[in-house]
Amino acid sequence: MTIIGIAGGTGSGKTTVVRKIAEALPPHYVVVVPLDSYYNDTSAMTEEERRAINFDHPDAFDWKLLVKQVNELRNGNAVEQPKYSYLLCNRLKETVHVEPRPVIIIEGIMTLLNKKLRDMMDLKIFVDTDSDERLIRNIQRDVIERGRTVEMVINRYLKVLKPMHEQFIEPTKKYADLIIPQGGENLTGIDILCKYITSIIKN
Repeated sequence: MTIIGIAGGTGSGKTTVVRKIAEALPPHYVVVVPLDSYYNDTSAMTEEERRAINFDHPDAFDWKLLVKQVNELRNGNAVEQPKYSYLLCNRLKETVHVEPRPVIIIEGIMTLLNKKLRDMMDLKIFVDTDSDERLIRNIQRDVIERGRTVEMVINRYLKVLKPMHEQFIEPTKKYADLIIPQGGENLTGIDILCKYITSIIKN
């Protein structure tokens, strides 16, 4: 069992890197554990209270459940992964049944922040992308997928994403075994990474 952590700012290209790794390995070899699925359960809160939460702060995540479920997968046990709705700002009632696979990829902005989680990883990766590029990707994604206006995305970036990135995400770069500049566009870096991961698994 190989556990890989992939971190980086919002819009850095983490998802592209994860997809390339999955494509480079045999079918059904990889299970992805998205950090975004592990926001705290806020069912007891009002809608107004939920919308006031800073979801880019470490306190927004249920680290205890995440560590527990990664441990279960590592021990060969299936888990019921939470599902999170950005529209409701809360978990959904249904869960996702996840079976253990030879490679577990934990992917999210603060994947390298939690020490218990880091200590479980065989390989830690930070996807590094220019801040202007990340902002453009945030605008494209949030307008199309999350129903936000361009003005809303920019305001959120300036007030929340940028300061949270500088305070919590950027510092985790020091924990990375490998930094991939230019995110998902760095095909050479991703190719080298995929070959290295393949060699780990074969050994």
